[in-house]
Amino acid sequence: MKKRLSEMSAICALLTSFGATAQSTDATTREFDTFREMMEANNPAEIYEDAGAEMWKVKRGPKQVSLEQCDLGLGPGVVKGAYVQMPRFFADAGKVMDAERRIVYCMVNLQGFSEADFSKKPFSTDGYTPDPSMLVTYVAGQSRGMKIDVSRKQPQVAKAYITGMNMFNYRAGPYDFACASCHSQDDKRIRTQMLPNLTKRGEEPMRAIQGWPAYRMTGGYLLTLQWRLNDCFRQQRLPEPKYGSDTITALLTYMTANANGQVYKGPGIKR
Repeated sequence: MKKRLSEMSAICALLTSFGATAQSTDATTREFDTFREMMEANNPAEIYEDAGAEMWKVKRGPKQVSLEQCDLGLGPGVVKGAYVQMPRFFADAGKVMDAERRIVYCMVNLQGFSEADFSKKPFSTDGYTPDPSMLVTYVAGQSRGMKIDVSRKQPQVAKAYITGMNMFNYRAGPYDFACASCHSQDDKRIRTQMLPNLTKRGEEPMRAIQGWPAYRMTGGYLLTLQWRLNDCFRQQRLPEPKYGSDTITALLTYMTANANGQVYKGPGIKR
């Protein structure tokens, strides 16, 4: 009995401590959000967006052509509004593609670059930013202020959505984790980071989409949603997917379609 009372006392003390920690963390989150708003007034991501805009127009690659004929789903060369309508199915590729994957497809098929070369070093590191990262930042910026509108009327997109949902809930790896382990409940957090509930529709999944591509203050370089999801696999101690894979596209289809109707504010800043 004494042992049981001692255990209960310890639990109560832990809960009291957690309540205080949660309040402190909420204050930290608010402070960071305020700081982020200040930073976004002079967002470093805009530097990469401008670089991507120039890169889009320059004749490059073995074929020495620009990306101005790249079809992002709204017709060759149409960039404005394309980002918020992806992932979508592209008949020429026979696949559902997110924005970054589609841009790489255009770089390979229009400009003659090698897909294998992009896969060798797909994400930004200190002093290095991949060309696709800058290009997707430019494309994303052209949908600033527009609503997410991923159509599930295309049967291929509807199938990718279901695949993404199943993957989101699939538990695996040494920790027996799924995406849902962290992102299927309200008011859940890791350290000071609030975790959006991606199983909902509307604002919650939009928190995971909003601000990407992003200038990440941890490291000080530009990163994309392809990187963000890839890093989630790493943190779960699962094999990291191939760059531009069906795996990432399916997850992005599920996440982004759940955010339909929300306004995309453009490339942003992450901690």
